[in-house]
Amino acid sequence: MKKILTATSLVSIGVLIGWQAATWSQSQAMAQAMAQAMVRAVARSAAQNSGELKAPAAEGYILEHDADVAKTGPAPHSGPGRSTGYSFFEKAAGFKQVFRKRVLHPGAAIGYHPQKEDEVYYILSGEGVMQMNSKEFPVKPGDAILTRPGSSHGLKQTGKDDLTLIIVYER
Repeated sequence: MKKILTATSLVSIGVLIGWQAATWSQSQAMAQAMAQAMVRAVARSAAQNSGELKAPAAEGYILEHDADVAKTGPAPHSGPGRSTGYSFFEKAAGFKQVFRKRVLHPGAAIGYHPQKEDEVYYILSGEGVMQMNSKEFPVKPGDAILTRPGSSHGLKQTGKDDLTLIIVYER
Protein backbone atom coordinates (compact mmCIF):
# COMPACT_ATOMS: atom_id res chain seq x y z
CA MET A 1 0.00 0.00 0.00
CA LYS A 2 2.85 2.38 0.91
CA LYS A 3 4.47 1.73 -2.50
CA ILE A 4 1.24 2.52 -4.31
CA LEU A 5 0.68 5.74 -2.32
CA THR A 6 4.28 6.84 -2.92
CA ALA A 7 4.08 6.10 -6.64
CA THR A 8 0.69 7.81 -6.95
CA SER A 9 1.96 10.90 -5.12
CA LEU A 10 5.05 11.16 -7.30
CA VAL A 11 3.05 10.72 -10.52
CA SER A 12 0.54 13.38 -9.37
CA ILE A 13 3.35 15.81 -8.62
CA GLY A 14 4.87 15.08 -12.03
CA VAL A 15 1.56 15.75 -13.77
CA LEU A 16 1.15 19.06 -11.92
CA ILE A 17 4.68 20.15 -12.75
CA GLY A 18 4.18 19.18 -16.38
CA TRP A 19 0.89 21.07 -16.56
CA GLN A 20 2.43 24.18 -14.96
CA ALA A 21 5.39 24.04 -17.32
CA ALA A 22 3.02 23.90 -20.30
CA THR A 23 0.81 26.75 -19.03
CA TRP A 24 3.83 28.94 -18.30
CA SER A 25 4.52 28.91 -22.03
CA GLN A 26 7.56 26.72 -21.62
CA SER A 27 8.46 24.30 -24.37
CA GLN A 28 6.94 20.87 -24.77
CA ALA A 29 10.47 19.47 -24.38
CA MET A 30 10.62 20.90 -20.84
CA ALA A 31 7.30 19.31 -19.90
CA GLN A 32 8.39 15.97 -21.35
CA ALA A 33 11.75 16.12 -19.53
CA MET A 34 9.98 16.77 -16.23
CA ALA A 35 7.56 13.91 -16.81
CA GLN A 36 10.46 11.57 -17.64
CA ALA A 37 12.29 12.66 -14.47
CA MET A 38 9.20 11.86 -12.42
CA VAL A 39 8.90 8.40 -14.02
CA ARG A 40 12.54 7.74 -13.05
CA ALA A 41 11.80 8.96 -9.50
CA VAL A 42 8.81 6.61 -9.23
CA ALA A 43 10.96 3.70 -10.43
CA ARG A 44 13.70 4.59 -7.91
CA SER A 45 11.16 4.90 -5.11
CA ALA A 46 9.59 1.54 -5.92
CA ALA A 47 13.02 -0.10 -6.07
CA GLN A 48 14.02 1.39 -2.71
CA ASN A 49 10.75 0.34 -1.07
CA SER A 50 11.17 -3.21 -2.38
CA GLY A 51 14.73 -3.43 -1.05
CA GLU A 52 16.29 -3.32 -4.52
CA LEU A 53 18.43 -0.20 -4.49
CA LYS A 54 19.33 0.01 -8.12
CA ALA A 55 19.04 2.91 -10.50
CA PRO A 56 17.72 2.47 -14.03
CA ALA A 57 20.50 1.06 -16.24
CA ALA A 58 20.51 4.22 -18.36
CA GLU A 59 21.66 6.25 -15.34
CA GLY A 60 24.73 4.10 -14.72
CA TYR A 61 24.97 4.46 -10.94
CA ILE A 62 23.61 3.22 -7.62
CA LEU A 63 23.10 5.53 -4.65
CA GLU A 64 22.84 4.08 -1.16
CA HIS A 65 22.60 5.87 2.19
CA ASP A 66 24.11 5.01 5.58
CA ALA A 67 20.70 4.92 7.23
CA ASP A 68 19.43 2.31 4.76
CA VAL A 69 22.27 -0.20 5.22
CA ALA A 70 23.39 0.26 8.87
CA LYS A 71 23.44 -2.82 11.11
CA THR A 72 24.60 -2.64 14.72
CA GLY A 73 25.77 -5.78 16.46
CA PRO A 74 28.78 -7.60 17.86
CA ALA A 75 32.21 -6.57 16.52
CA PRO A 76 33.42 -8.73 13.60
CA HIS A 77 35.74 -11.74 13.81
CA SER A 78 34.76 -12.40 17.46
CA GLY A 79 36.18 -9.07 18.62
CA PRO A 80 34.94 -7.53 21.86
CA GLY A 81 32.32 -4.81 22.03
CA ARG A 82 29.74 -3.44 19.62
CA SER A 83 30.11 -2.03 16.15
CA THR A 84 27.96 -0.71 13.34
CA GLY A 85 28.54 -2.03 9.83
CA TYR A 86 27.43 -0.38 6.60
CA SER A 87 27.57 -2.84 3.68
CA PHE A 88 27.10 -0.89 0.48
CA PHE A 89 26.12 -2.31 -2.94
CA GLU A 90 25.51 -5.88 -1.73
CA LYS A 91 22.67 -6.28 -4.24
CA ALA A 92 24.53 -4.72 -7.19
CA ALA A 93 24.63 -7.32 -9.95
CA GLY A 94 28.16 -8.03 -11.15
CA PHE A 95 29.86 -5.75 -8.60
CA LYS A 96 32.96 -7.66 -7.52
CA GLN A 97 34.05 -5.52 -4.58
CA VAL A 98 32.99 -5.42 -0.96
CA PHE A 99 32.74 -1.78 0.16
CA ARG A 100 31.96 -1.25 3.84
CA LYS A 101 32.06 1.41 6.45
CA ARG A 102 32.67 0.06 9.95
CA VAL A 103 32.27 2.01 13.19
CA LEU A 104 33.97 0.48 16.22
CA HIS A 105 32.30 1.93 19.30
CA PRO A 106 34.41 2.57 22.45
CA GLY A 107 36.02 -0.66 23.63
CA ALA A 108 35.29 -2.58 20.41
CA ALA A 109 37.75 -4.39 18.16
CA ILE A 110 37.83 -6.35 14.92
CA GLY A 111 39.15 -9.69 16.18
CA TYR A 112 42.57 -10.94 15.09
CA HIS A 113 42.09 -13.14 12.00
CA PRO A 114 43.96 -14.51 8.97
CA GLN A 115 43.61 -12.67 5.65
CA LYS A 116 42.58 -14.60 2.51
CA GLU A 117 42.59 -11.73 -0.04
CA ASP A 118 43.96 -8.20 -0.34
CA GLU A 119 41.99 -5.92 1.96
CA VAL A 120 42.28 -2.18 2.55
CA TYR A 121 41.41 -0.42 5.82
CA TYR A 122 41.16 3.36 5.51
CA ILE A 123 40.75 5.26 8.80
CA LEU A 124 38.21 8.11 8.60
CA SER A 125 38.00 9.19 12.26
CA GLY A 126 38.97 8.17 15.77
CA GLU A 127 42.04 6.36 16.99
CA GLY A 128 43.03 2.74 17.19
CA VAL A 129 45.75 0.15 17.39
CA MET A 130 46.31 -2.19 14.44
CA GLN A 131 47.79 -5.60 15.10
CA MET A 132 49.57 -7.08 12.06
CA ASN A 133 51.36 -10.42 12.29
CA SER A 134 51.78 -9.99 16.08
CA LYS A 135 53.16 -6.41 15.76
CA GLU A 136 51.13 -3.39 16.93
CA PHE A 137 51.08 0.20 15.67
CA PRO A 138 48.73 3.18 16.17
CA VAL A 139 46.30 4.27 13.43
CA LYS A 140 44.57 7.63 12.96
CA PRO A 141 42.49 9.49 10.32
CA GLY A 142 44.16 9.42 6.93
CA ASP A 143 45.97 6.12 7.49
CA ALA A 144 45.50 3.36 4.89
CA ILE A 145 46.53 -0.21 5.64
CA LEU A 146 46.78 -2.89 2.95
CA THR A 147 46.60 -6.38 4.42
CA ARG A 148 47.86 -9.09 2.09
CA PRO A 149 46.86 -12.75 1.76
CA GLY A 150 48.59 -14.90 4.33
CA SER A 151 48.89 -12.13 6.92
CA SER A 152 46.86 -11.88 10.11
CA HIS A 153 45.44 -8.74 11.65
CA GLY A 154 43.01 -7.12 14.05
CA LEU A 155 42.03 -3.53 14.89
CA LYS A 156 41.16 -2.11 18.31
CA GLN A 157 39.36 1.18 18.96
CA THR A 158 41.18 3.41 21.49
CA GLY A 159 40.36 6.87 22.82
CA LYS A 160 37.01 8.45 23.65
CA ASP A 161 35.45 8.57 20.17
CA ASP A 162 34.26 5.89 17.76
CA LEU A 163 36.83 4.55 15.29
CA THR A 164 35.35 4.81 11.78
CA LEU A 165 36.97 3.16 8.77
CA ILE A 166 36.29 2.06 5.21
CA ILE A 167 37.01 -1.56 4.30
CA VAL A 168 37.41 -2.70 0.69
CA TYR A 169 38.21 -6.15 -0.74
CA GLU A 170 37.26 -8.46 -3.62
CA ARG A 171 34.26 -10.76 -3.20
